[in-house]
Amino acid sequence: MKDPLALLPGYLLRRASTAVLAELNQRLAGIEINHADASLLILIGHNPGLTQSDAGRMLGIQRANMVPLIARNEARGWLIRQQVDGRSQGLSLSPEGEAMRHSARAVIDRFEEHLIEGVPQDLRPHVVPILGYLWGARPGQSRRRSRP
Repeated sequence: MKDPLALLPGYLLRRASTAVLAELNQRLAGIEINHADASLLILIGHNPGLTQSDAGRMLGIQRANMVPLIARNEARGWLIRQQVDGRSQGLSLSPEGEAMRHSARAVIDRFEEHLIEGVPQDLRPHVVPILGYLWGARPGQSRRRSRP
């Protein structure tokens, strides 16, 4: 049976994303965290004082979904809120949160190495730049808000 969808880049990206996230979450489950929580800890670890709304924008998570994400990580003792101004609170990692960020990053780094090993050697340097352009951002830059 022929699969006409196998020639559509968007379809292939969705399938790849689903498979990659499933495997990553399986690996992260060993340290009792998921990719969303790990991403939040990594982001805050690199940007102490980041506000919840800025974190949501950077992660592409809507406000309604950020509230339980922050609450869950705060309840675990991984996040600390600090008043920035009258309305905003900055987020930073507790020592336990920093330890979990470090553990999660180690799992993610090993997974990323495994992932890229599945790509032919000559194509490896192109993977991140291509994905960045398809996503709407150059690697190392923030994502554009809209695409032309």
